[in-house]
Amino acid sequence: MNSNEFREWSLRAAEWGVDYRNSLRERPVRPLVEPGEIFKSIDAAPPEDGETMQAIFADFEQKILPGMTHWQHPCFFAYFPANAAPVSVVAEYLVSAMAAQCMLWQTSPAATELETRVVDWMRQALGLPEGFSGVMQDSASSATLAAVLTMRERALDWQGNKNGLQGQPVVRIYSSDQVHTSIDRAIWVSGIGEANLVRIPVAGRFRAMQTTALEAAIVTDRENGMLPAGIIASVGGTSTGGTDNVAAVAEVAKRHGLYLHVDAAWAGSAMICPEFRHFWTGAENADSIVFNPHKWLGAQFDCSMQFIRQPEDLVRTLAIKPEFLKTHGRDGVINYSEWSVPLGRRFRALKLWFLLRAHGLENLRNMIRNHVAWSESLAARLAREPDFEIVTEPMLSLFSFRHLAAAGIGLDEHNLRLVSAINDDGRIYLTQTRVDGQVAIRFQVGQFETTAADVDTAFEVITEIARGLS
Repeated sequence: MNSNEFREWSLRAAEWGVDYRNSLRERPVRPLVEPGEIFKSIDAAPPEDGETMQAIFADFEQKILPGMTHWQHPCFFAYFPANAAPVSVVAEYLVSAMAAQCMLWQTSPAATELETRVVDWMRQALGLPEGFSGVMQDSASSATLAAVLTMRERALDWQGNKNGLQGQPVVRIYSSDQVHTSIDRAIWVSGIGEANLVRIPVAGRFRAMQTTALEAAIVTDRENGMLPAGIIASVGGTSTGGTDNVAAVAEVAKRHGLYLHVDAAWAGSAMICPEFRHFWTGAENADSIVFNPHKWLGAQFDCSMQFIRQPEDLVRTLAIKPEFLKTHGRDGVINYSEWSVPLGRRFRALKLWFLLRAHGLENLRNMIRNHVAWSESLAARLAREPDFEIVTEPMLSLFSFRHLAAAGIGLDEHNLRLVSAINDDGRIYLTQTRVDGQVAIRFQVGQFETTAADVDTAFEVITEIARGLS
């Protein structure tokens, strides 16, 4: 591709992107395809000779696009959002064109220094105190792994990386069962082992860890010769929004000298609104916090932010400094590859810088406030319907419900059929979970361009299809 062709197809791709976003309401949220259908449509062997961009682009539109789930659709109410505000997309064009490898200060000074500034902007926006620094990771999974490795190393007096875990005391990590499965994976990858992730019972509307049970587990493990290392608290868990009493958990962590990591991957974005900060009171006492601007805030994936109280512990855990990665003749620079598991790093800060400048915090606050209000309104409407029940009350913009099946039909089976029928219909997209062992249907509002009318559509679709199945 020569320079002129690069210009032509870059412009065409940008124009296609605008047309695509404008057409989303006309498309089913989830594709109506069968497993293997796309695979069979693609040539089984790679081409020996290059093909024209016209042919490649045509196949993209005819074979790939029909098999895509449209995450930017205003009626995407499943999982959590993965928003990409248009201004963030424009910034990503620039990042892709420059294609910089931003692992060290010297490999792109502007990328490093903008990241430092934007992280501090977000610290201020979330109401966190001075003293937290931070790093932009690819996802909350990587941030949590970095935190688990740090709590492991700190507990082992920095001997885990050097000597391995064999012969060391058994390391124990504590959380509720409401945390994301990325915590389980971090425990696996860190070598701590699934058996040493201690699940603390939960209670209350928000399914918070019982701190008396947490403290008892820590004391018992110490008495049995094990090594308590850290606690992972949840704020806005994926299933139903499970949220711990972070202040109380932080007190336990402090008493026992344990590292505290707060996973607020989704709900953290809402903390730009002062009225929602009570959900994570005590987070200012954590050792690290993760939230994903690529979920609810509007930054294109991937864009996760980890705030850290003592970055020297993180660097001591993760940094490897061969000669070819050293920055000579420059004192005081930050090399963010030493703050994360991968060496390679994308220029993530640019899209967040564009987003914050283009929208401003107040416009982003209003979006989140609307989403919370619309979700609460929908939950209230469904609660008034005699054949529906609210299973978990709204936590910010997330709640769960179920439809009451007719006599002789299993409740779980009926609600699984219902969520499948809703998604096959295509007008909205939902996902299911289990609450106390029973199936419930999750609903969350979070897509950047959702309107109140889209939430009204959700009510109509849910009630219409539920009653059709009955």
